[in-house]
Amino acid sequence: QVQLLESGGGLVQAGGSLRLSCAASGKISSINVMGWYRQAPGKERELVAEITRGISTYDDSVKGRFTISSDNGRKTVHLQMNNLQPEDTAVYYCNAQGIITDKANYGEAWGRGTQVTVSA
Repeated sequence: QVQLLESGGGLVQAGGSLRLSCAASGKISSINVMGWYRQAPGKERELVAEITRGISTYDDSVKGRFTISSDNGRKTVHLQMNNLQPEDTAVYYCNAQGIITDKANYGEAWGRGTQVTVSA
């Protein structure tokens, strides 16, 4: 079984920074894609950033402010968020795709989410 555990959310003032981390647990051989999604109240879940084989992609709204990084050896992914704005307020979810373990392959896994709140 695969589990994703997020950490690093919290409350910050506009212009501040936070760093989110996500660690995948289980007997995992490899993960094809890791990323971060977010869901604000009343809105659909949206992709923030993802990384695969060292190549990262970002939503236009976070380009130049957020940086995604991963350590495949440790099956972790981080999201450094700078110059946060109130519109970044949301629950942030870790996502992993193409997971290979010693017993099974999984198409996708989600973390439970971590709240990020940015005050004006």
